[in-house]
Amino acid sequence: MTIGVLVVASAAYLFGVARVRRRGGVWPLRRTAGFFALGLAPYAVIELGFLGVESADLRWAFTTRVALLIFAVPAGVAAGRPLDLWMQASSDAGAARLRRAIESRAARISGNAMVATVVIAAVFCLFLTPLAGVMRVDPVIEGALGVVVPVVGLAMVLPMSALGVVHTSMFITIEFLLAFVELLIDSVPGLLLRLNDNVVDLAPTISRGFDWWPSALHDQHLAGDMLWFIAEFADVPILVILLVRWMRTDRAEAQSYDDLSDDEYDALARAHLRGER
Repeated sequence: MTIGVLVVASAAYLFGVARVRRRGGVWPLRRTAGFFALGLAPYAVIELGFLGVESADLRWAFTTRVALLIFAVPAGVAAGRPLDLWMQASSDAGAARLRRAIESRAARISGNAMVATVVIAAVFCLFLTPLAGVMRVDPVIEGALGVVVPVVGLAMVLPMSALGVVHTSMFITIEFLLAFVELLIDSVPGLLLRLNDNVVDLAPTISRGFDWWPSALHDQHLAGDMLWFIAEFADVPILVILLVRWMRTDRAEAQSYDDLSDDEYDALARAHLRGER
């Protein structure tokens, strides 16, 4: 399944780049490099490397894998600006449909820090329940997570970084505040896993007989440590995206005022003083 995802994603992106060039456009090489080096390469390492192979047997590998898939991989894919590529590669009608989708209510809801805080906290809280053990040991669910979890992360990150999505400065300020609150909320599941002296997922422990192989409780404590570290570190890209969007919105609002005539500006100032919206 992982190989299929890599092949399809690579082919779709390169097809988009080729189509932009055929249409006479230019697509920066740094974005293509970012898509593969920061998005698909980490995804391949996570899914095909130690974390993916041992995810069913080690709690900390499973927890680290899911946390990286929902945080690191979407942020890396967003560096390649796939929505912008799709818009440039599409026809006028296709670009208009994509812009409507980006500006839809569903995209605005999923692409803000308020929803991201709730969704990520809910995902991490699953590690505190027996459901985490079921997801880890069931081969079908465990394999499907490699596709579902990055898609959930992309649904939050891509609309947030899209050029077409512009919010007011007040809205983005609230998002900033919630993003800082998320720094505290995301750490709670990791801390609870680390401090709990009972194995919470109730899944059987598989021992390989290696000296370094952790016991069930130590495995859970390692999972809590990794989850705590990743949750705190991975919020930085979200804050950067919000900062960039804040700067973009501020420039757009400043330009809208610059475009006003003197009479329009005076009328707007009088309306503001009267308390009109």
